[in-house]
Amino acid sequence: MEIRAQKLDYLQLYDHRRERAGYVKASQARLVSLEAKDANDNLTVVRFLRDTPGAEALGISYTAAYIKAAPATEITPEAFDALGSMAERLARRSSSKQSKQNDEIIAAHLEVVAQYGVKIQGFERDGRMQLCYDGEAFRRVLAMAASNEQQARAALALTRNDCIDPAMPPAQKVALDTWRADVLDRVNPTGLPEYIKNRLHMRAAGIWSGIAFQMTRKQLPFSVAAQRALSELAAVDKEEMTNDDVNTYAEAGLRVGASRWAGENMAKGKSSLNIQTTVGKPGETCITLQDQKSTKPLMNRCTYGIVWPSSARANASGTALALAVQPMDGWRELWLFHQLNGKWVVDVLPPSLSDPELGYVEFAGWVPATNKLLVARETKTEGRFKRSFDVVNMDTLQVENSADKPGSLSIFYRWQDPAWKQQTVSLR
Repeated sequence: MEIRAQKLDYLQLYDHRRERAGYVKASQARLVSLEAKDANDNLTVVRFLRDTPGAEALGISYTAAYIKAAPATEITPEAFDALGSMAERLARRSSSKQSKQNDEIIAAHLEVVAQYGVKIQGFERDGRMQLCYDGEAFRRVLAMAASNEQQARAALALTRNDCIDPAMPPAQKVALDTWRADVLDRVNPTGLPEYIKNRLHMRAAGIWSGIAFQMTRKQLPFSVAAQRALSELAAVDKEEMTNDDVNTYAEAGLRVGASRWAGENMAKGKSSLNIQTTVGKPGETCITLQDQKSTKPLMNRCTYGIVWPSSARANASGTALALAVQPMDGWRELWLFHQLNGKWVVDVLPPSLSDPELGYVEFAGWVPATNKLLVARETKTEGRFKRSFDVVNMDTLQVENSADKPGSLSIFYRWQDPAWKQQTVSLR
């Protein structure tokens, strides 16, 4: 609001947005100078408010005053870094509001920052509204001569997984993931604290695993992207991880684990049981189960998911075969071909019987001379991560025993597949 005059202890104001004039007590207002000589005073206040929770609207207002007062040649990336950080924190706080009183306060804060051109977008995710800052200030940081740490903060803010609209068409998602990977690659890690390097590696691991899945969908070379995802995850230094990054690391591992077969070589088993894949209807892959001892295929099944032939593992007796099938990014199932009452059937083991946001289940070994199968699972459900190692009855698909560590189950520890133990990311 513009101050036009002062009478006694009242200020005469004019609100340009509402096109209304009025008075307010001088003690209830704080005067902010827009003179170039006072610009640094505004920046000092911004430095104090940028890390003060709940003061985002006030901090953004002071940032706008600084940008308006300072000469264009003197404006540094610090102002845009602060503006973006406060806008992102306000959006996070708005998405996790808890009380009616907070609703009213947050709505007022959002109205204030909107006046300064700060755009906070919303979309529905898992039955609730997700609010995210559009990142304009962070884009300006990347376009300026910013420090490595400022670039890292901007890159991490612009590449958040939870700020991707679930309704985004696949073609746009491919372009967005490619852009996100490029943004992270531009960050110079020299001199960055180890925990920030960890965050860059974890974010890149999840993005590259998604790119590997999408490139497979398009029948493009995908192994380089998959190997990049695995190497980024392996680069995380768990000794330098903060408490806030534990769930981030779990999600990165889950995403990489779901697509890890894109980076693995073809299995070379000794069993006569194997599979062949052929192209079916548009978008379909058909699986043929074969036994070298027979000239006729044992069974056929088609799917719109991605079939990872390198994951096929048959048991020693040739009565069962496990195969990884990935219907979507961040979600991988286990298909179990086996004999039941003298006939070949295929059962699908999902990561969880509930409705997880992300998840994968994978073959971990056969228990000899039994109908038991070892599997590893990782899921994210309602923001909570769970990892389990199960002993499954192939006839009923019931979990007979389960533990959060392989060593806690003697049968699992004894019969786990060596190749699985070497390749899986569930033991990270």
